[in-house]
Amino acid sequence: MCGIAGWYDKNINLKDAQTVLTEMSASMSRRGPDDSGSYVENNIALLHRRLAVIDVENGSQPMTKALGERECTIAYNGELYNTAELREYLSSKGHEFKTASDTEVVLTAYLHWGEECVYRLNGIFAFAVWDKQNQELFLARDRIGVKPLFFYEYGGGLIFASEIKTLLRNPLVPPRVDEEGLSELFLIGPGRTLGQGIYKGVGEILPGEYAVFNGEHLKRRRYFKLQAHEHTSDTKQSIREVRELLTDSIERQLVSDVPLCCFLSGGLDSSIISYTAAEYNRRNGLAPIDTYSVDYTDNSKYFQKSLFQPTPDSEFIGIMVDAIGSKHHSVTIDNYDLFRALLSAVDARDLPGMVDVDSSLLLFCGKIKKDFTVGLSGECADELFGGHPWYHNKSILFDDNFPWSRSLDIRRSILRKDFLPHGEEYVRQRYLDTCRKTEKLKSDSRLDARMREMFSLNFHWFMQTLLDRKDRMSMYNGLEVRVPFCDYRIVDYAFNLPWSIKALGGREKGIVRAAFQGLLPDSIIERKKSPYPKTHNPLYFELCATKAREIIYDNTSPLYDIIDPEGVESIIQNPDQISSPWYGQLMRAPQILAYIIQLDYWFRKNTVSIEI
Repeated sequence: MCGIAGWYDKNINLKDAQTVLTEMSASMSRRGPDDSGSYVENNIALLHRRLAVIDVENGSQPMTKALGERECTIAYNGELYNTAELREYLSSKGHEFKTASDTEVVLTAYLHWGEECVYRLNGIFAFAVWDKQNQELFLARDRIGVKPLFFYEYGGGLIFASEIKTLLRNPLVPPRVDEEGLSELFLIGPGRTLGQGIYKGVGEILPGEYAVFNGEHLKRRRYFKLQAHEHTSDTKQSIREVRELLTDSIERQLVSDVPLCCFLSGGLDSSIISYTAAEYNRRNGLAPIDTYSVDYTDNSKYFQKSLFQPTPDSEFIGIMVDAIGSKHHSVTIDNYDLFRALLSAVDARDLPGMVDVDSSLLLFCGKIKKDFTVGLSGECADELFGGHPWYHNKSILFDDNFPWSRSLDIRRSILRKDFLPHGEEYVRQRYLDTCRKTEKLKSDSRLDARMREMFSLNFHWFMQTLLDRKDRMSMYNGLEVRVPFCDYRIVDYAFNLPWSIKALGGREKGIVRAAFQGLLPDSIIERKKSPYPKTHNPLYFELCATKAREIIYDNTSPLYDIIDPEGVESIIQNPDQISSPWYGQLMRAPQILAYIIQLDYWFRKNTVSIEI
C-alpha cells in the first residue's frame, strides 16, 4: 500500500514547481514510509510514497514501461488479488515482466487493454497512469472504494492525491467550505456523500469509476455498480457458494512478502477470517497466525449492555484463540490516550470522523505496526449480509430515512437556530437519490425491494465511512489492512441474495453463520452481532465534556457562531436522555462532544474559511 499524488497542467512547467511537489510528497510520508519517488516531465508530475508489501526489492515507483513506441508511467496504491492469473495471461500475449510486483502487472494491463483494464482487476487500488503518447492522465479506483482518490480540477489543470491533506499542500487548492460542505459536516457527518470532498472544489473518484483528463476536460465513467439480477441457487447451494466465495477471497488476501496478522474481536466476521487464515497456514506448513484484539482500561468494570452492544468481546476471543491455535495479542488503550488521539485521528482522516472509534483504531494500528505490516479485518460484513439491527427492526426498516441517523433533532439541538436553513432538504435529497438509483427486479417482493434499498444505502454511505476510517487510521501508521468481505464478487452476490436466504433462521447474517457452521465453535456461530468495542469509562466522557465546554464559550473558536451552548450543556447534563445515536451504533453523548472537539480542531488547523 502506498500514497500517490500528481499534477497535470499544460500551461505550467512543473519542473519549476519542485518545492510544491516536495511538500505534497512529504504530506504522504506516513502512508509510504519505506520509499519515495517522482516522475516530473514538463506539464505532468506523478508522486509516490511506498509501503513495501510485494516484491520489496523491485517494486519502486513511479514505474515506466513501453510497448512499441507507446510509453506509460504509473503511480499505484493497492494490492491486486488476481496477479498470478493476469501475469500468466499477459505473458501468453507476449508481454515480458522485469519484477514480481503487482504494480507492473497493472501497468502492463493498461498497456494491453487501455481503459478497459479495470474490468480485469480484482483488488483494492487507486492508481494514475500517464500516457505519454496521447498526453492523457488516466485515474482509476477499485470497485468498492477501499482505497481513496481525491482530486481538484481547475481551469486547464488537475491535481489528485490519496488524501485531501496532500491537495491542500498545493497553493492552488484553497481550504474553503460552502453551504454544501457545512451540511455534510454538521448534518451528515461523519458520513459524507460519495464524491463529496467537503472542501469546496475537492471531488473524489467514485468507487468503481475511472477518469481521463486530457488537459482540458475530465471524462468520468462508472465501470462497476450494484446490478439487480435473479438469484437462482437454492438455500443449500447458496450456503456452499457463500463459504467458497469468502474462503477464496480471504486466501487470496493472505499473500504477502512481509509479516501478516488478523484482527480478532470474537465476532463472527473476524473469526471467519482468522479461522481461514489459520487453516491456510496449517495446510502450507506456516507458523500459527497472529491475532490482535483491542480493549480499554477498566472497560469490564463499566461495560453497559445495549441493543447495539449486547456482550463484551473478551470471552469469545479466548474461545477462538483456543480453537485455531493463534498467537494472540491483546491491546489495552488508556482513556487519556484515546482522548488525546482525537486530534491525531483528524490529521489522519483529514476531516472530523467517528471520534473515539477512529482514535482507538489509530492507536490499535500503531501497536500492531510494531510487529506487522499487513493485517486482515472483518469490515463490511454487516452492511452486505444484514448484520445491523436496522435490517431487522421493521419500524426502522420501512422508515423513510437513513437508518443510522433517523432524525436530525439531536444535531439541530446543538446548532444555532438560523444555521443551514435548508439542511433538512439537503439530507432528504441525498437519501432519496440513493433509493431512486437502486436497481430492483419486477419480481422483488415489497420486503426484498426495500432490502435492496437498504443494501444500497449501507453500501454507498455507512460502509464507505467505515472504509474511510480503516484506510486512514491504518495507513497513518504505515499499516496495510485488507478487507476480504469487500471482494466485488461477494458484494454482487450479497446484493442479489433474497432476504429469506440472507437472514436464514431469522438471524442477522444467517447465511454466513450457516456457511461456517461446524467449522467455528458453536458459541461464535450463535453470538449476537456486536460492533467494534468502545470505551464505557466515565473518565472519557469527563475529558470530552471539559474540552467541549471550553470550545463553546471561546469567542475565538470557529464554532462560536455555529454551535448553541445550551444544546451542548443539555447533553453534558443529561447524557442518558439521547434517544437515538448521532450516527450509527456508537456515537452517543461522549462521541457528540468529541465530534465538536474534532470540528474545532479541523477548522483551526486548516484555517478553513466559510463561504455561505
